[in-house]
Amino acid sequence: MPEGDTVYRTARQQHDALAGRVLRASDFRVPEFATIDLAGETVHEVVARGKHLLHRIGDWTVHSHLKMEGAWRLFHPGERWSRPAFQARVVLTTEGQESVGFELGVLEVLPTTDEQSVVGHLGPDPLGDDWNEDEAARRIASDPEVPVFAALLDQRNLAGVGNVYANEVCFVRGVMPSRAIGDVDDVHALVRLAYRMLNANRDRWTRSTTGDLRPGRRTWVYSRTGEQCRRCGTRLEGGELGRLPGQERVVTWCPSCQT
Repeated sequence: MPEGDTVYRTARQQHDALAGRVLRASDFRVPEFATIDLAGETVHEVVARGKHLLHRIGDWTVHSHLKMEGAWRLFHPGERWSRPAFQARVVLTTEGQESVGFELGVLEVLPTTDEQSVVGHLGPDPLGDDWNEDEAARRIASDPEVPVFAALLDQRNLAGVGNVYANEVCFVRGVMPSRAIGDVDDVHALVRLAYRMLNANRDRWTRSTTGDLRPGRRTWVYSRTGEQCRRCGTRLEGGELGRLPGQERVVTWCPSCQT
């Protein structure tokens, strides 16, 4: 599941392959931007902002969001793609390199000067240069009635935290996901833990919040509903929880370790 760490690594991989190179061709396979041609423009950089990717090319930014199924992949010209061509939403070609965005949940092209219109609402990014623990904690605590799980998932509070990390942070801190954020004694501790987890995984493709990289041992509670708690052996419970109807996400917790 693409979360902030996945997007960070993707941006770094894209930047290393494309930055400083001139596009030989661009192919946007979405109707709204199909006529845009960035051939001849230089790729300045590729950066992540929470779960958003920003390819800065010439005076333009290619803004994308992976959502659940999206991915950016690199190929040599003529190399067979790892996904079907009909899933491609954009192809950026430089000398000796082809970058393809597959099944992107969001894809748009806008002037780089207008980037704030698509990412300006995001909170501090634990993997970004703008990281500010105090600001993240202030935003999370600003609506005391919101469940902890939902507050962590809100990208306006903390950019890059997804379902995996929200579940895991709640467990490690011993907080029931449904508890109102106003009832949490130390919001800063939640924020610091999210920061540590994301940074621990930013340089590896195998995500682990337990410190164990073996298959089946990488998470405390995420996707483990009905299994035994790794700490106390109690059967883990699960359900759905969200800030508003329609925003529910899968959540798992230990009824003994979390209160």
